[in-house]
Amino acid sequence: MPPPRTTNALCWRSLSKKEDPRGEEYLVIGKVLKPHGVKGDLRVRYYNPEDPLFLSRYKRLYLKDERRGLLRPFKVLKVRPHKDLLIVSLEGLRDREDAERWRGSEVLVRREDLPPLEEDEYYWEEIIGLEVFTKEGEPLGRVTSILRTGGSDVYVVEGEKGEIMLPAIKQVVLEVDREGGRMVVELLEGLLEEG
Repeated sequence: MPPPRTTNALCWRSLSKKEDPRGEEYLVIGKVLKPHGVKGDLRVRYYNPEDPLFLSRYKRLYLKDERRGLLRPFKVLKVRPHKDLLIVSLEGLRDREDAERWRGSEVLVRREDLPPLEEDEYYWEEIIGLEVFTKEGEPLGRVTSILRTGGSDVYVVEGEKGEIMLPAIKQVVLEVDREGGRMVVELLEGLLEEG
């Protein structure tokens, strides 16, 4: 079995389906910081700095304004990097005043619009929250976060025995059952300190 991987594109979190009357699921991928220039462009902090042009692959983005309770679709016209941000042009935002209305809004994509993954790939939001068990069935806790390292990701598991750091490698992660909400692992020597 190949090692579990996460794509670069996941510092994302799911929005509850309750927040959308159509029952669609969205992922937050960034935040509008402020307008850029006078032509309606937006400065966006993108939550995946390792792949800044990933956002340009989408034809449609959604902006969510918490103050007004709006989730509005926009056609993407152009995306370009600018320092550590992105400058995004959206259809319908013609001037600075139009852009100013969306200051502070979350930038979302529909879950179904995400690119398909390989069999051994997972989005971070699919891993975070999984219950973790040893191959013998001993519960270890829940994945609470993921650390990006130079080699492989590291799953942070919190449980009764404290915090455990599990490398996302095939020797450790034996099974990921997204539907069942669980992960099965083999603890290599030294991963779990005996107290």
